Amino acid sequence: MKLHNLNNRTVVITGASSGVGLAAAELFAQEGCNLVLAARGKDALEKAVQTCQSLGASAIAIPTDVSDFKEVEKLAEEALKVTGTIDFWVNNAGVMATGKYEETPIEVIDQVIKTNLLGYLHGARAILPIFKKQTHGILINNISIGGWMPAPYGTAYSASKYGIRGMTECLQGEVSDEPDIHVCALYPSIQKSTGNMHSAKYSGLDFKIPPTASDPKILATAMVEMAKNPKKSKFTDLSSLMMKGMYSLFPRPIINATSAGLRLLMKEDSETDTDGNVLTPSKNPMRIYGQTMLSPSKKQKNLILTGLGIAALVFLSRQLKPKA
Repeated sequence: MKLHNLNNRTVVITGASSGVGLAAAELFAQEGCNLVLAARGKDALEKAVQTCQSLGASAIAIPTDVSDFKEVEKLAEEALKVTGTIDFWVNNAGVMATGKYEETPIEVIDQVIKTNLLGYLHGARAILPIFKKQTHGILINNISIGGWMPAPYGTAYSASKYGIRGMTECLQGEVSDEPDIHVCALYPSIQKSTGNMHSAKYSGLDFKIPPTASDPKILATAMVEMAKNPKKSKFTDLSSLMMKGMYSLFPRPIINATSAGLRLLMKEDSETDTDGNVLTPSKNPMRIYGQTMLSPSKKQKNLILTGLGIAALVFLSRQLKPKA
């Protein structure tokens, strides 16, 4: 199933009110798609719809909490009313909580799993029967490099992403006898989006987006490419591919080193702790890009990535060197 023109195709995007989801909505709008945008926050969702309509696309908002299957079912039902078919479903809504696991409230841990893992399962459960009835459709799961390596001090988040990867690979087998139904996985690295600004943070951990973070619009472009030419999986940026490779070779040194790095950012007091958007809809800023520590040029970013790669190799070689 290869499509060169997405005009008048219907796409559902969850988590579409900000960050990567908003970037994807804008790009699908530019392709002429009919958009059905979902998120918890009604006002921000309506603003996203207006942005897509200004790009010449048809777009509607369906406020949805993906952790509630009944709401996801309603989302699918409303989306079907647009043209009678749903061509693409983008599972993208997600939340994150960082900090010491024992200092993370249990209700936050539970909700991270409900939103991320159950939210994707709910999306797949709602859309696959529709795809099979119409004999075509593409489910795109925005998973993260977190599906291949743990996010330090992000235990619940990591558990959810490993789970989504397992779900995706299992479903790929289930639809292997359906030539025009595809389940796709995207594995991006950390994004220069509002996601981190909206995330929950505990243990006095005030983590900022590093300057090497990837552009959300590149990930959004990968989503559009998957819609046109579906593949089982794709690492959307060089850093995610590098991290997967290095973690597969040196898992213990990498998780220990990255965890040690985050411990340096923790503070003794917890005045900066916040539940973020885990238990409630995201608050301002509701835009694509988030705040980073620095804003390097593309050349500087490549130099930083290269330097970090060399430093990591040196560190790992020393860690693995036999001791006398």
